[in-house]
Amino acid sequence: METMIRLSGVTKSYRRAGETLRVLDHLDLEVESGRFLALMGPSGSGKTTLLNLVGGLDHADSGEVIVAGRSLDGLEGAELSRWRAETVGFVFQQFNLLSVLTAQENVELPLLLAPLSRKRRRDQARHALDLVGLGDRLHHRPGQLSGGQEQRVAIARAIATDPQVILADEPTGDLDRASADQVLELLDRLHRELGKTVIVVTHDPLAAKRSERIVHLDKGKLVRTEDARA
Repeated sequence: METMIRLSGVTKSYRRAGETLRVLDHLDLEVESGRFLALMGPSGSGKTTLLNLVGGLDHADSGEVIVAGRSLDGLEGAELSRWRAETVGFVFQQFNLLSVLTAQENVELPLLLAPLSRKRRRDQARHALDLVGLGDRLHHRPGQLSGGQEQRVAIARAIATDPQVILADEPTGDLDRASADQVLELLDRLHRELGKTVIVVTHDPLAAKRSERIVHLDKGKLVRTEDARA
């Protein structure tokens, strides 16, 4: 199977309070296309940093990050923004929806970067909302939706550009169990039915069990992997 994500010898450090904190330490990781992976580990283990490197939100100090056949080393500015818009969809714990916009308008936002007509943007946004089961909530604003529905709008926004990779950072952290299960089932469907490569950062063992493989990080190192469905 084709490799979608490869990290080779990746190191990342930050300066905090005058000290250098190494967050990732010569980390190697490979994720095949169409896989559903969960990242687990204590706070500060490097999970979100790893996600940010894969999504091109940050650059490694050393080592190589390759996503969808493209090395992210040296990719910057407009070229990086274009690659990110075409390749990666992001889902965060905070839904990051604009309260003054409808669900459809929120989903259309990333499509503004693409050379699409207004009708095409609208059609793609509606299709994405249909996929997440909110085709009847097109004109609802975030304040008119439940937390679970808001997160599903956020997922629709993430998939509106038809990205190959979906990166989700604690996507169920602010949701009740029932809403969290709906969101996890949706992410599972996106990987099974649409072939998306999905990586979820989570502290929740039940959420991790919805993936195919769980990767455990500690102090910036990959300490073990396990079959989530064994």
